[in-house]
Amino acid sequence: MKLLKLLAAGVAMLALASGSALAESTKAEKQAELRKVSNATLQDFYKADPKIKGQLAKAPGYATFTTYGLSFLIGGAGGKGLVHDKKSGKNTFMDMAQASAGVQIGASQSRILIVFKNSQAMKKFVDEGWEFGGGGGVQAGAGGKSVGPGQGENLISDAMYYTLTPNGLQAGGAVAGTKFWKDKDLN
Repeated sequence: MKLLKLLAAGVAMLALASGSALAESTKAEKQAELRKVSNATLQDFYKADPKIKGQLAKAPGYATFTTYGLSFLIGGAGGKGLVHDKKSGKNTFMDMAQASAGVQIGASQSRILIVFKNSQAMKKFVDEGWEFGGGGGVQAGAGGKSVGPGQGENLISDAMYYTLTPNGLQAGGAVAGTKFWKDKDLN
C-alpha cells in the first residue's frame, strides 16, 4: 500500500513538473512553445518513419503531445500538446493524463502523434478527448534518440496513434486509460 501511495505521489510530482516549465510564461508564450515542440515532434516522427509524412499529407489534421510518465505495476503520465486542423489552420491546445496497470516498469518522456483519418474523428477527439487502450513492448531512448520507430495503433476510432520515446525506458504490458481535454487557459 505504501508503494502505491509513493508511486501516486511520484506521478503527481512528475505531472506538475512537466507543466511548471510553462507556468510562468504568458498565454502567447505558452502557445508558441507548444507549436515549436509540435513541429519538432513532427520532424522526429518523419525521421523515424518517413511514411508518416505521406499519411499526414492526406489527413485533415493531427495531434502531437509530449508526455512524462512513471510506472511500476501501476503507472501514470501527463503532458501537453495540440490538435492542428489543416483546413482551418486552427490549433486547439490540450492536456492529457494517463493511468495504467499491468506488468510494466519504467520512467520516460514520450512523444505522441495522432493522425486523424477524417474531420469527424478529429472533432470528436477535441470535443470528447477520451481514449482507452492497452498494449505492450519495450522502447528506450537517451539524448533525444528513440530506439526503434514509433508504432501505429488504431486505438482511437478513425486515427493512427504513434509513440516515440526519446528519453527513458518503458517495458511490459498494461491496460491504460488516457484522457485528453482542452486546456482552458490556452484556448
